[in-house]
Amino acid sequence: MGPPVAKLRLLIIEDNPVLREGMAALFSQREDLAVVTSADSAFDLHNAREAKPDVALVDLGLRHRDSLRVVETLKRASPGVGVIMMDLLPVQEDIVEYVRAGVSGFIMKDAPIDDFVRTIRAVAQGTTVLPPPLAGTLFSQISRQAVKRGQAVTAVRMTRREREIIGLIADGLSNKEIARRLHIATHTVKSHVHNILEKLALHTRLEIAAYAHGGEGSSKTSA
Repeated sequence: MGPPVAKLRLLIIEDNPVLREGMAALFSQREDLAVVTSADSAFDLHNAREAKPDVALVDLGLRHRDSLRVVETLKRASPGVGVIMMDLLPVQEDIVEYVRAGVSGFIMKDAPIDDFVRTIRAVAQGTTVLPPPLAGTLFSQISRQAVKRGQAVTAVRMTRREREIIGLIADGLSNKEIARRLHIATHTVKSHVHNILEKLALHTRLEIAAYAHGGEGSSKTSA
């Protein structure tokens, strides 16, 4: 007999009780997984602290609670937990928002059980996992590059106005909307966007948004 296998502590947050209980039963059959808690959207900060999970599987479409708030609760309670969002196919906007909140993986609900297990193990080891239909997209490549770039551009200096505009672009605002929000001319916004693109060696507004979500806070601000 060898030494006992160290089990990953798994938390499941899913509103559908049949799916939740079925997943718990299947994962519990794996020698390296231990389902410490399975809950619906009533899950709270106290439950998260008590469970002390290594990895949490969270339904992206919880019926009675904002899934993003659940993720934020989990990360506050246990900053080291790896969070995986479950959905049929998460849209790009959801991916950006949830990654920003600390999510490490996404998986389609109809994925085979072995794919779930592989994703859980990968996230527990610190790997970021996208579902196959999104893994090779231009968006995912931009996001990954943005994270790396955000770590490497600490010498780039941004004015406060440029930082404001980066944030508003990340929120999805157009140049006209940004101009109205900041009470400046549209052509002034365009000029700032041009300067931002040049400073960060980017080419599109999408890349600015991806940079903001993946590398926010890495640039120095000047007056």
